[in-house]
Amino acid sequence: MKIKLKPISEQVVVIFGASSGIGRLTALEFAKKGASVAVAARSETGLASLVEEIKQIGGQAFYKTADAANFDEVQAVADQTFEIYGRIDTWVHSAATFLVAPFEEIKPEEFKRVIEVNLLGQVYGAMAALPFLKRTGKGALIHISSVEAVRSIPFQSAYGTSKFGIKGFLQTLRMELQVQKIPIAVTEIMPGPINTPIWDKGRNKFKHKSRPPLLPVYHPQIVADAILYAAENNIRDMAVGGLAAAVSISERISPRLNDLIVGSIGFSQFEDELHPPDSPDALFDTMPELSRIEGRFSDEQLKSDTVTWIQTRPPKVKKIMTALTGLIGGYLLYKFAQRRNRRQ
Repeated sequence: MKIKLKPISEQVVVIFGASSGIGRLTALEFAKKGASVAVAARSETGLASLVEEIKQIGGQAFYKTADAANFDEVQAVADQTFEIYGRIDTWVHSAATFLVAPFEEIKPEEFKRVIEVNLLGQVYGAMAALPFLKRTGKGALIHISSVEAVRSIPFQSAYGTSKFGIKGFLQTLRMELQVQKIPIAVTEIMPGPINTPIWDKGRNKFKHKSRPPLLPVYHPQIVADAILYAAENNIRDMAVGGLAAAVSISERISPRLNDLIVGSIGFSQFEDELHPPDSPDALFDTMPELSRIEGRFSDEQLKSDTVTWIQTRPPKVKKIMTALTGLIGGYLLYKFAQRRNRRQ
């Protein structure tokens, strides 16, 4: 089934989880390209400042506070978007919360909260958006997951569980829409380590501050670029960042090897700086002071990524880049073989 999506400049887009990080930047990028935007999150302070920023660049936007774990509040966002703009063309669900702790130290209500926000929130977003997308006759559901949807890491059991659940949900949803011949694109975006405030918003039960366990760390822009590409192109899924792509490939080749590699870097997700035990977090509350795009790793981040750049090019460019990569790889192997033969 061929799915043709509207140009972004003609779209009405909902971004859930837009007060900071990837969601905030994505909302700004959609607005810059002429989309009418609705933004939602728990933090009214973050949303209000975002809408003001969008209006300052000439964009059109409104906000509504909502908790992704509350279906009635998610539904209210969809309803108000339809009332104001008359339709919904793309729904981007980016809301997520974070918990770093040994499994045995996690309380049931904490694990439940992560699942409710990260997994049920994605489900609620699709439930609320689908009826309006069907009215339009086509559209896109874009769900921001994580590379942890294919490979979880130590001390993030709740987070990893929620991301694996998203993948299973989207697989089922995608097949049902295909059988019914409903032209709605369902995309899973799986970022690698991204420099957002989530590392300071998450609940941390260790003595030291948490950080991305693997390098490189990427700027949120590469994820926003992938999301905007998916809003105009029917993409099934996309691992964003060369590291995420490498992890996804290695998981297919040897999960047991990944167990050893990823397990060995478990403690590298902490810094030398101590984490005060009474530090606030956003598991149940909001942290409006962190309503910004970047986290505290700006000095380490990469602002571009070749793998993501190739994935977000038109099909002809992708074929050319893939061919060039193959030629370069073949040439390097040929030169390596020549050197080896000379040594022999």
